[in-house]
Amino acid sequence: MYDLAAQFKKVRAEKGYTQKDVAEGIGIAEQAYQRYEYGKSVPSALVLLSLADFYNVSLDYLVGRSDDPSRH
Repeated sequence: MYDLAAQFKKVRAEKGYTQKDVAEGIGIAEQAYQRYEYGKSVPSALVLLSLADFYNVSLDYLVGRSDDPSRH
């Protein structure tokens, strides 16, 4: 199983965003994003796609299945 919470935090830190920045950027409440990053909730497929688009990375990179952030 992938550690989505850790990967979300890693990608956010790499991009230099706050949790609030990300939540506002994808149109969800900051508390909702915090639950994803703290491992309290798992995002829907639509939220995962929104996060990948927001960060401009591949979905595989976002969820920790690849070390290559580029979009194919």
